[in-house]
Amino acid sequence: MPKKPVKSAAKPAKVPVHGPQHSNQVRIIGGQWKRTPLPVLAAQGLRPTPDRVRETVFNWINHQRDANWADAQVLDLYAGSGALGFEAASRGAQSVTMVDMATPVVRQLEDIKAKLKADNVQILRGDALVVAQSAAARGQKYDLIFLDPPYQQEFLERNLPLCVRLLKEGGLVYAESGAALAWPDGDTPDWMAGWEVIRADKAGMVFYHLLQATVTAKI
Repeated sequence: MPKKPVKSAAKPAKVPVHGPQHSNQVRIIGGQWKRTPLPVLAAQGLRPTPDRVRETVFNWINHQRDANWADAQVLDLYAGSGALGFEAASRGAQSVTMVDMATPVVRQLEDIKAKLKADNVQILRGDALVVAQSAAARGQKYDLIFLDPPYQQEFLERNLPLCVRLLKEGGLVYAESGAALAWPDGDTPDWMAGWEVIRADKAGMVFYHLLQATVTAKI
């Protein structure tokens, strides 16, 4: 009786290039630092905006600004990994101010800034609401504000009314949240008064929005 051919041992599966070992980093999507990886600390509440979502969001912003970043002044109030702020800086924003409370996060942002030689970036350690209130009191104005705070802590509710005072005419706010910023007619909360959602989408459990003020604050 002829012997059956011996089957060769199965080859071990190759680990994909973008597999779990790279889950602790995101990448800059466009601009002069395109494809540059940004490390993400394993810090509680740190939830970087995924690459795919950022690509969509910056396409929205480019459409609104005619892809003109040269004179853009940007405020990132909950900087975290820096994915949003460094993305704006990479695309040529005139200035990007990043704010975060956590000392390890701020140190990492400073390290990234140094490696990129990002002279258009300023990093502040502090409470986002306090920094925003101080900027508003000084009459500081921005073209674009990023609001990607921890969910379910009413940060959007407290920050959005203040952002009206911080935006230049025609300025934009990008906001992430755990729920859609949409309500039945007549049920819109007071803190959303004066805001128009001009673009919105959802990725997994994350809702993301591009907002524009319908009124200009007088200080």
